[in-house]
Amino acid sequence: MRFGPVPLDEAEGAILAHSTVVGDRRLRKATRLGADDIAAFRAAGLAEVVVAVLATDDVDENEAAGRLAGALGFAGIEARPPATGRVNLHATVSGIFTVDKQLIDSINLVDPDITIATMPAFAPMVEGQMVATIKIIPFAVPEDMLQRAIALARGREAFRMNPYTPLKVGVVQTVLPSIKTSVLDKTLRVTEERIGRTGSTISGEIRTPHAAPEVAQAIVDLAGESDMVLVFGASAMSDPDEDVIPAAIHASGGVVYRSGMPVDPGNLFVLGERQGKPVLGAPGCARSPRLNGFDWVLDRLMAGIAVTREDIAGMGVGGLLMEIPTRPQPREAPAVKAGANAPPEAKEQELKVHAVLLAAGRSSRMGGPNKLMALFDGKPLVRRATERVLASKVAGTVVVTGHQQERVREALSGLALRFVENPDFADGLSTSLKVGVAALPHDAAGALIVLGDMPGVSGEDLDRLMDAFRKAGGAAVVRASHQGKRGNPVLLPRALFPAISHLEGDTGARHLIETGGLDVIDVEIGAGAAVDVDTPKALAAAGGVLQD
Repeated sequence: MRFGPVPLDEAEGAILAHSTVVGDRRLRKATRLGADDIAAFRAAGLAEVVVAVLATDDVDENEAAGRLAGALGFAGIEARPPATGRVNLHATVSGIFTVDKQLIDSINLVDPDITIATMPAFAPMVEGQMVATIKIIPFAVPEDMLQRAIALARGREAFRMNPYTPLKVGVVQTVLPSIKTSVLDKTLRVTEERIGRTGSTISGEIRTPHAAPEVAQAIVDLAGESDMVLVFGASAMSDPDEDVIPAAIHASGGVVYRSGMPVDPGNLFVLGERQGKPVLGAPGCARSPRLNGFDWVLDRLMAGIAVTREDIAGMGVGGLLMEIPTRPQPREAPAVKAGANAPPEAKEQELKVHAVLLAAGRSSRMGGPNKLMALFDGKPLVRRATERVLASKVAGTVVVTGHQQERVREALSGLALRFVENPDFADGLSTSLKVGVAALPHDAAGALIVLGDMPGVSGEDLDRLMDAFRKAGGAAVVRASHQGKRGNPVLLPRALFPAISHLEGDTGARHLIETGGLDVIDVEIGAGAAVDVDTPKALAAAGGVLQD
């Protein structure tokens, strides 16, 4: 393939290297230039154009991606039609993704222009999600390079979706005077939700004293009607052999393969088996819905993937997961707000909350006008919202722009804030949330997420949210509410920042809030928590006037 500028007389049939605007026409990258395109370039006064000219042994990018996809073996996955040199592969079932890393690495070594990227091995995936993509980077690749990649792929399974098998799960919970019934009830509820995503159900629960003989009998009693037994101890495991849970598994006639795992949270996990059925000792963190090492083993077993002691030993790299702030002994103590009489140096260590104001949306339900430019008391809505943020006690403010960003910037001129652009704003709310949170300084203890289209939220409302956040030590989600119904804004602790970076599509942080294992504090701020202006009718009702 030859790449570079060529005279227009030689450009017909070549591939346009870059998207180009010629007069009133926009030619997309990878366009095969025809006579009309060449004429348009001439009319614009151009003498040459940057193109790619394929050699006789080159294979077009789409054909190459399609042929490689056809050679790969996979199950529970479908390949979508090639486009722009790419074939995306999507799960056709929900389950656990497995991949032959050695094979993928070998193919990626053939030529830098031939690439396969996948989700991590053992990632839980939902039907319809993309699990891998084949990308031919340039416009074509040589036939001999493609043949080498195909030869490696042929006859080998590259990846597979291992579907979940609904199981009946028995639950044993031990009891000590120090553990509340409400904790046991919550544990059962969380467990039911955790296994529910695989279609599994709880077949029965037994609560016993924290003693090996009673736990062993409970395991035996539940095993008859269950495919798996989970044991939650009222006290953390101290000895890998003689403590209650491993001793009970042995006493029930089972075997313990491993006590302890190199995943945190999840260290105090026990892997056992009785008569071919898994018996798992759950770590204390499994009482929370937050991701922990217990999930890694549970998901694999429910997808029919065996887990050995060697598998668990290999989980250490990547096994340092997000902290669960509610566990009794966190890795590091959270920062504490300085007292009123503390010296200035101590006060500077107070939990700092930064605001992220989202102003990148397209206002698609408005039918054209940008709602952020609507006037409220003669002032653009986005400026009204931003001024109220700046009037609060936030340590700093980031405004995320996208759609009509120049208009938004102009409306906010003169204000003390920082702008960050979201080039992917059309892909949904999550993209703006990720960009905004990523722009916060390292000492931000929380992100106050403010929507630019909420005219009824005041600076005092925001201060109430921040006060509640600080009283909780920065370890809780704080959410505005009205008459018991959740609303906006929402204040997210730093513990959730890593998870925010993985959000996709037109969704906010609601799923993280509900499944993150953190306390959620609702603060009543009045009707402003529920008033947004997504439609012309709603905007007019709130007192706004649309502008062109």
